[in-house]
Amino acid sequence: MEAKIKGTRYVLAVQDLKKSADYYQHQLGFTTWWAGDGWHFLRRGSFMVMLGECADDRSAFETRNHSYFAYVDLENIDALYAEFQAKDVDIISEISDQTWGQREFAIRTIDGHRIMFGEEI
Repeated sequence: MEAKIKGTRYVLAVQDLKKSADYYQHQLGFTTWWAGDGWHFLRRGSFMVMLGECADDRSAFETRNHSYFAYVDLENIDALYAEFQAKDVDIISEISDQTWGQREFAIRTIDGHRIMFGEEI
């Protein structure tokens, strides 16, 4: 029997767990599904992040281009883009149609992690 991948969870180091969890909830629309012991797990639909507090580590801002961690495929990208604009999310790549057949935009979290969102054209 072949192995089947059922989903992914992104594990991210953050310097201030409460501040980061609040950002994911209030700015990005995630909800908590577990928190404790220096961790905060959140989800929005099937997009799941596991934030771990690492107060003394370098921030994702310092990793520059390596701070991209996810490409999220979705439906109705224009609605999410408008939602994030209304919440003053740091949009670092404006929404646009790409030659590879995707409509995309990118954001940067308060920790410096970057996420690309795309929808097939």
